[in-house]
Amino acid sequence: MSARTARVERATLETRISVDLNLDGSGISRLATGLPFFDHMLDQIARHGALDLAITADGDLAVDAHHTVEDVGITFGQALARALGDKKGIQRYGHAYVPLDEALSRVVIDFSGRPGLEYEVSYSRARIGDFDVDLIREFFQGVVNHAQATVHIDNLKGRNAHHVAETVFKAFGRALRQAAAPDERQAQVIPSTKGSL
Repeated sequence: MSARTARVERATLETRISVDLNLDGSGISRLATGLPFFDHMLDQIARHGALDLAITADGDLAVDAHHTVEDVGITFGQALARALGDKKGIQRYGHAYVPLDEALSRVVIDFSGRPGLEYEVSYSRARIGDFDVDLIREFFQGVVNHAQATVHIDNLKGRNAHHVAETVFKAFGRALRQAAAPDERQAQVIPSTKGSL
């Protein structure tokens, strides 16, 4: 399988984003979004997804974090789509359950070629530090729209908002790792009866 890497840059009047992605990395991340909690969550995707991820973002944080988080999701989703290419020889489906103390979340991914997000996550408070928890959904919406993936995210248990968020990002990384993994039994096959994804 050839190198599964991508570099994507996105510039708008609100943000400038750069994403470098290696799906076959070792979990190394270099993250500078200007949002420490968000960087911590993105690091979970890299480490648990065993992918190398570098993201820089210069956004209008003086307004709020919405544009930055959403545009990072869009750009990361575009990088995923490029790195996966025609999706020949991938597992396509992935799922993971991840606990952290009292919290437990499940993420299921299908690189279906059709964007869809089902997000059932409740938080015990509106902010984790200075970070608005509503933006977590906005990040994943950007990812699925531009990676052309179907993703189900469910928090099954949890009281501590930080724990809940962390289990979501860790489970996403684990499910992504599984779905993007090479399928040695069908290395030259696009995993769809349609012949394309």
